Amino acid sequence: MKRISNFSLSTLAFTFCFAVLSIAAQAQAVTDFEARIKEKNIKLIKPVAPIANYVKAVQVGNLVYLSGHGPDKPEGGQMIGKVGTELTLEQGKEAARLTGISLVSTLKGFLGGDLNKVKRIVKLLGMVNAGPDFGQHPMVINGCSDLLVEIFGENGKHARSAVGMGSLPGNIPVEIEMIVELK
Repeated sequence: MKRISNFSLSTLAFTFCFAVLSIAAQAQAVTDFEARIKEKNIKLIKPVAPIANYVKAVQVGNLVYLSGHGPDKPEGGQMIGKVGTELTLEQGKEAARLTGISLVSTLKGFLGGDLNKVKRIVKLLGMVNAGPDFGQHPMVINGCSDLLVEIFGENGKHARSAVGMGSLPGNIPVEIEMIVELK
């Protein structure tokens, strides 16, 4: 048998430990969603109470189902209007982004303040209050989808439905439901 010097073993051990630490650091960077929110300067809001007889989130196993949320403004109140008649596509996308912020804010509160418990975003159902000739519902809901990818990276990519509605509660332009898988 060939002898390996202590120097070679030390070098091998150091290289192995460095590789493991490097992989762990990369994994932490990818999954530290709280740090990503701060880095991207995304301002979450105080979750808004339900407006009827329901709860905002329910956990079943490792899935959290979030009720439909609307575009809650940081200063209070909601954005209102019908996309395609009263609001432009860009304003609709902004409404969907505000709705995403509301969803993530509720999720964070539900999880005790730690979004790092999230494994991935599973599914969105996006409803757009739109005029009868409006057909860009997926582009509107991208406002929320883009935000989720901005926060959760690859773990924020999700299955999705985007549909048009003749009206939504309080004349809000967007309502979105979300399903989230926890670690």
